[in-house]
Amino acid sequence: MSSSDLLVGLDIGTTKICCLVAEPNEAGGVDVRGMGTAPSTGMRKGVVTNMERTVASIRQAVDEAQRMAGCRIGSAYVGVAGGHVSSFNTSGMIAVENKTITQKDIDRVKGTALAINIPLDREILHTMTQEFKVDDQPGILDPPVGMNGVRLEVQVHVITGAINAVHNVINCALQAGLEVTDIVLESVASSEAVLTPGERQMGVALLDFGGGTTDIAVYSGSRIRHTAVLAMGGGNLTGDLAQSLHVSLETAELLKIRHGACDPALVLKDQEIDALAIGDLGPKKVRLSTVCGLLADRVEEIMEFIDNEFVRSGFDERINEVVVTGGSSLLPGVPELGRQILERPVRRGLPGHIGGLTEIVRDPRYATAVGLCLFSLKQEEGGDLKSLGYRGGGRSIFGRIRDRLASFFKG
Repeated sequence: MSSSDLLVGLDIGTTKICCLVAEPNEAGGVDVRGMGTAPSTGMRKGVVTNMERTVASIRQAVDEAQRMAGCRIGSAYVGVAGGHVSSFNTSGMIAVENKTITQKDIDRVKGTALAINIPLDREILHTMTQEFKVDDQPGILDPPVGMNGVRLEVQVHVITGAINAVHNVINCALQAGLEVTDIVLESVASSEAVLTPGERQMGVALLDFGGGTTDIAVYSGSRIRHTAVLAMGGGNLTGDLAQSLHVSLETAELLKIRHGACDPALVLKDQEIDALAIGDLGPKKVRLSTVCGLLADRVEEIMEFIDNEFVRSGFDERINEVVVTGGSSLLPGVPELGRQILERPVRRGLPGHIGGLTEIVRDPRYATAVGLCLFSLKQEEGGDLKSLGYRGGGRSIFGRIRDRLASFFKG
């Protein structure tokens, strides 16, 4: 496997760091050749809190992936999330100069859409064209160069992040010996791995239910319409168990993984297990129905926040299905409880478009890492993501953030 063929995704999560090494396959997807994971102890809710620990975890994951793939890794696409990420939709309108739309008109109308004030402590991560409108004809997905009209409009989705938070993630990767090819919002990456074109067209919400955050991406008409990051995830479930049952976080995490569910009906009502209490109190009996009840309460609360976010987005009525992925989605009963609260079909999303180590990576925990590799593939091929405003390049990552914005005006 030539180093030039490598597609590398680095998911720097709150509870784990995952590095995937892949290469393109003939089916239009990727074959995963190597994977490395490491516990993430220097992150909190998607934000770096200890650079030394985060760098060490990245190195561990990268070293493991390199050994499995039998290659050296020099660069990667890196996922970014956290409560500092925010998004908004904006629009622009111009009068067409000569009644026939040119690339110059496309550039001008996008310029009006992005004539916005961004706070000095934030930077634009992604700009995504949603659709164009020529006179009274809406829903035009591709730049309408050559069409006749007197009025041209564009709708754009803009995602921003806190400069310091984003650069801390980038600097951790750099200190671990990796060049950052580009940064990608994690919900956008996960969408590449688990959503189908039909779902994007009909209207779907992607929920990446991770350890520290729950990332949301709403698609309709084949375009992204809304993104958000909720600072709530699987760690909240673990914390609830630890506090209510008076056990350590480590014990609570084991209870959640080995015996947890968010539907008490999935366990016997009077079934008990031994858990180690905090301090010198020794083992204690814990009812599984109590564990499941606590988990169900928190998952229900998170789903209610998600439902409110759907309404706030203004695209609530366009969401016909929900796909939940990420490590915390593996908790039994999550899709079923989601159906009750969100009142829509909900399925658990597994990464697709993959070969190679399929039996290992076809797991919701690796949706973001797989999605980063698929994103990288589309970048290399100049595919449809480029038309949405993404761009890589050969300059520093900070320069490429600016380049990506400049490329937005080219299509």
